[in-house]
Amino acid sequence: MRVFVTGATGWVGSAVVSELLAAGHSVLGLARSGAGAAAVSATGADVLGGTLADLDVLRGGATEADAVIHTAFSHDFARFADSCALDRAAIETLGAVLAGTGRPLLVTSGVGHAPGRIASEDDPPLPTTADYPRASEATAVSLAASGVNAAVVRLPPTVHGHGDHGFVPRLIAIAREKRVSAYVGDGINRWPAVHRLDAASVYRRALERPAEDGPYQAVAEEGVPFRQIAEVIGRRLEVPVVSLSPGEAAPHFGWLAPFAAVDARASSARTRALLGWQPEQPGLLADLDDPAYFTAPARAAA
Repeated sequence: MRVFVTGATGWVGSAVVSELLAAGHSVLGLARSGAGAAAVSATGADVLGGTLADLDVLRGGATEADAVIHTAFSHDFARFADSCALDRAAIETLGAVLAGTGRPLLVTSGVGHAPGRIASEDDPPLPTTADYPRASEATAVSLAASGVNAAVVRLPPTVHGHGDHGFVPRLIAIAREKRVSAYVGDGINRWPAVHRLDAASVYRRALERPAEDGPYQAVAEEGVPFRQIAEVIGRRLEVPVVSLSPGEAAPHFGWLAPFAAVDARASSARTRALLGWQPEQPGLLADLDDPAYFTAPARAAA
């Protein structure tokens, strides 16, 4: 297939592009800068210049493609509501082009939080609220209800690998700055995780399935105890590993504090069965124990 990929230069999107090309598909990748265009072109994919705000560009990319994978999102947390509105408009634009064609649209969303149990593919989309206005999955579900061949790939909060610039590198940066690697309480709260290359495999395989089989959860590990993450970071940075009370967590972790304390196990049992998907890359702790995570100051989540 010829696949139009938004976010083709991003952390997940670039892995999706490589996965598709390796499987024999052709790719048209959206790139918003000259450097991004060069990076996409270097993979062997074709380039479409533009941003999520360029709705006519999105229409053109979707029109000439057999399928669309939407991985782009503007991670401007200072203007998060605007980013969410932009994301919704982009998904609706792509869906309008694909309506009635049967051509698939895969939209990226997040794995939900199910207190006291393991979140699964059967759980509803993350609710859209004033505090969390992102509506990626809800928009895709609405499109599917209107006849668009739309499905969702849910990603866990930790999509790791060399070059990671998400939550775990932010934890490293905090530990480096504060000279302690911390966890909250007993640290047995768990984070689901997936390697970016394993996640990319889910997107490719999902293109071959009917939309009604979704959503898919690209989860390789149901829950890695947060204390174990902190222990690897402490050992690598040679700093103490300490427990913090909930009150101490907020000033220590900043905006990351709610995530540092959440217990958010998630399953991918149905996804594995439907797609024949088995993660092949290192798990989070093994990946994190590689010196590559610590050779340069970690960046905040982009």
